[in-house]
Amino acid sequence: MKILLAVSGGIDSMYMAERSLRGDLSSSYAAAGAGGEIEFAVAHCNFGLRGEESDGDEKFVREWCEKRGVGLYVRRFETADHAAREGISIEMAARDLRYGWFGQLCSDEGFEAVAVAHNADDNAETLMLNLLRGCGSRGLRGMSADSGEFPRRVLRPLLAVSRAEIRAWMEGEGLSWREDSTNADTVFKRNKLRGKVMPVFAEINPSYLRTLAADMERFAQVDDIAEDYYRQAAGECVLPDGAIDLKKVVTYKHWEYLLFRFTEGRLNADGLLRLKKSVESGRPLGGKIFGPYKVRKGKLRLI
Repeated sequence: MKILLAVSGGIDSMYMAERSLRGDLSSSYAAAGAGGEIEFAVAHCNFGLRGEESDGDEKFVREWCEKRGVGLYVRRFETADHAAREGISIEMAARDLRYGWFGQLCSDEGFEAVAVAHNADDNAETLMLNLLRGCGSRGLRGMSADSGEFPRRVLRPLLAVSRAEIRAWMEGEGLSWREDSTNADTVFKRNKLRGKVMPVFAEINPSYLRTLAADMERFAQVDDIAEDYYRQAAGECVLPDGAIDLKKVVTYKHWEYLLFRFTEGRLNADGLLRLKKSVESGRPLGGKIFGPYKVRKGKLRLI
């Protein structure tokens, strides 16, 4: 199996790279279907956001790969320009650019997956951020250890490893890494959560990472049940042209959940609440508009 290691030069990705090459993460890769010898290469993104510091990260990763005889792919991005052009945040722009490139590399160079260094702390933070965004049950699952989607199949072999464990191992081995100065900048939501909120969780429950990990497993099971329910209902309630048959929807016990799923990504929270109250009232809805939808003959259709 050929696996591409996404390495920024930071402590998490260097830990992943070091332990991958030593074979210490073989059980994680075996769970993803890797049998026998694994061929690794490194992919490094230079987002050009921190000037000399970004170039220093690239140099550090290049030297590490040369020393260990590991193949390296490097891509430089005009991240700020991409963010401005697309009207998205720098964080989202960087994510889009790197995963788009990873998928391209996997297709072009024959890699079966890309491994990223998200750890147990990252997973807990993602859960909290999803909750704050209003994520629905799917956002409570946390990150998956294996996305299973080619050519952008993403493996996360460190989800059971805490940030403290990573630092302790790296320091114990006398290994070096690069520090990203923006990690302390609380203008970024994740950094604010990491620096100000998660330490409070640790005070309340020192084992909160394990607790949240167990919760996410249970949330995933519940979400699988909800997904089966949604798919079954969609077969009856969503017409071939995409219209939603409201009369059919309300025959289901959990019709409010179904409305949320059927309109997810198109109708905001206020619009969904108005729609639910209108349906609940039992009054005729013909001609009413809810965000990008309009009701015609009992069917909710995109305008």
